[in-house]
Amino acid sequence: MCGIFGHIGKISAEQANICIDRLAHRGPDGKDVQRLGNVTLGHRRLAILDLTDQGRQPMSYADHRYWITFNGEVYNFIEIRTELQAKGYTFKSNSDTEVILAAYAEWKEQCLERFNGMWAFAIWDAKEQLLFLSRDRFGKKPLFYIEVPGGFAFASEMKALFPLLTDVRPNIRLIKNPARIFQYESTPECVIEGINRFPAGHFGRWKDNKLTIHRWWCTLDHIHEVSGSYNEHVEQFKSLFLDSCRLRMRSDVPIGTALSGGLDSSSVISVMAHIGRGDKGSRISEDWQHAFVASFPGTPLDESRYAKMVTDHLGIGATFLDINPLKVIDRIYDYLYLFEDLYITSPIPFMMTYGAMRSQGIKVTIDGHGADELFGGYSFDYLYALIDAGLNLKTANMILNTFYNAYPKGSEQFQLPPKWMYWARWHSINLASRILHRSSRTGMDTTHPRWKELDTLNRILYASTHESILPTLLRNYDRYSMAHGVEIRMPFMDHRIVSFAFSVPWMSKIRNGFTKSLVRDAMAPFMPHEVAYRRSKIGFNSPIVNWMRGPLKSFFLDIINSSSFKDCILINPSNVTRKIKHVMENPKVSFSSGEQAWMLLTPYLWEQAVIKRGRREP
Repeated sequence: MCGIFGHIGKISAEQANICIDRLAHRGPDGKDVQRLGNVTLGHRRLAILDLTDQGRQPMSYADHRYWITFNGEVYNFIEIRTELQAKGYTFKSNSDTEVILAAYAEWKEQCLERFNGMWAFAIWDAKEQLLFLSRDRFGKKPLFYIEVPGGFAFASEMKALFPLLTDVRPNIRLIKNPARIFQYESTPECVIEGINRFPAGHFGRWKDNKLTIHRWWCTLDHIHEVSGSYNEHVEQFKSLFLDSCRLRMRSDVPIGTALSGGLDSSSVISVMAHIGRGDKGSRISEDWQHAFVASFPGTPLDESRYAKMVTDHLGIGATFLDINPLKVIDRIYDYLYLFEDLYITSPIPFMMTYGAMRSQGIKVTIDGHGADELFGGYSFDYLYALIDAGLNLKTANMILNTFYNAYPKGSEQFQLPPKWMYWARWHSINLASRILHRSSRTGMDTTHPRWKELDTLNRILYASTHESILPTLLRNYDRYSMAHGVEIRMPFMDHRIVSFAFSVPWMSKIRNGFTKSLVRDAMAPFMPHEVAYRRSKIGFNSPIVNWMRGPLKSFFLDIINSSSFKDCILINPSNVTRKIKHVMENPKVSFSSGEQAWMLLTPYLWEQAVIKRGRREP
């Protein structure tokens, strides 16, 4: 919902303003900087709840003892506010920000466990001379920090800290290792040397020139026994998801959604329609009928016909966006500067989608991210269920059929090897694990006592959710949307749903030949049957193969023939050139080859967009 910045120590007003203005895209609705002795708090506002000046930040509470700069939303703020009012607390605004301050005054760090939302915030306690920092359970909202001479600084994005660095230097060890592209977001390491990432699910205290960080959330502490049959699991999920969507529809501005036509985004808009036509409750926006569909005509990634099935079924309109890269290719370096990080695909479709939302007055979008990681939507994850199937050939065959049915038939870009290769691989893994009586899986929670209670598929999904794929995607979508002053809310990422997802067995996720079966069966009453039980999975991505061969061919050729490309130390220019030409010239090239070519080129583009601009600007 905003961009935040803070500094402890000596900093001029001019430099503080330079830092906070680097976040103007995150908060185009207002700006304020508060100087409190040697503490500076800055805020760029995206006004969503309480649009009046009473909702401005930095905000104070309790006779200016507590000051906050906050990015995010606490969706259950109305319920918490009612509880605090019963304890004698009073409020001047109708914002969730003031509720956070009062909750911290009452419960200190225990307040975090009461919040249902996404956030990164800092609270300055003037009496204790203490800075309290916190980040939400799963890292939906970003927070970076550095130590500066005699003090400390933090911000929503790395670029806001660039003016405080002696030099903007790339972390070459990380950038030159493509294998780590999904591995570093859940660690403190960043692509810029000297900048640290504050960890998700942690809080910190800066006092007496020292930062101490403590973990306050671990999902394994919150898994629970889920009793009953599969059908009862479906009903439990349905109830949780409806309530999650209801909370996330609280807004004082119109709401949109990015609709792909896949199960997850269709679930979100279908439930929004169900809620919007019923008893809506407090602060739920009535202006929610804004679906935006990214269309890729003539490519294997186009899903627009499924999206139209959903909007027709719901009786609402939609904005169909023709993602033509030629319209925005001249902005690619601006997009990458705003994005800051590395990824395996072009940011163009995502930037165009959320840019279109903002141009039509949408500041909030409720999207379907998280379901694949929680409920087994990726083929490379759910094949691990073959280990759980053991020697049950019928169950193992069901899993393999599920895998093969997930890919578009007849597409040269999605070719699969014969089934026997998967049989051989996964049965050998299963046999090896039985012989060794152990798992080679390592991660931040593998020593937790409850880790052993998870089946194999849930262990893999847990790692995808907390350590690799999902943290990376949460970061990506924060950047794509906030580059245009749009906030994404994610009902699947409600902490109650995450805990539930790792409390149910794998057979509630891969069932009867379908992935995410629990979600499908719960959401089917709200959407077209063909969408709910659609087997093929495409995903929101860039059709990079089509683009490299067609509209962007000259763009890529110009790059690989440039002197700056050939001199870039972050890449192997000859290898990247070979990969790109392979995509351009091989008529049967796979989608993954196109993705790899882009990924290997990205460090060069990133250097041009981020490092050179970061050094050039004041």
